[in-house]
Amino acid sequence: QVQFVESGGGLVQPGGSLRLSCAASKSIFSSYALGWYRQAPGKQRELVATIATTGNTGYIGSVKGRFTLSRDNAKNKVWLQMNSLNPEDTAVYYCNFKEATRILSWGQGTQVPVSS
Repeated sequence: QVQFVESGGGLVQPGGSLRLSCAASKSIFSSYALGWYRQAPGKQRELVATIATTGNTGYIGSVKGRFTLSRDNAKNKVWLQMNSLNPEDTAVYYCNFKEATRILSWGQGTQVPVSS
């Protein structure tokens, strides 16, 4: 079973930036599409950004143009660069497989409170 470990979160002011990191316990990044998810207080977890094995990325509308997902297969890491953050981005952020059927468990996530 693959374990994902997220890091890089923290309190940020509106308009600020953060770079989240995700490491996997196994060398899987070149074989599977991955995604960054987030769960805001009182809301369901949602998929916000994805990266295919080809390197193609996809984003939900509310983060498009502000978030950038990148991947280093050799290091088994993915990053989520988040710019122009606003309070609506406040959530716990997780990484995992893009395909829901592959998700067996979730990591601890990393908290991103956006507040002045």
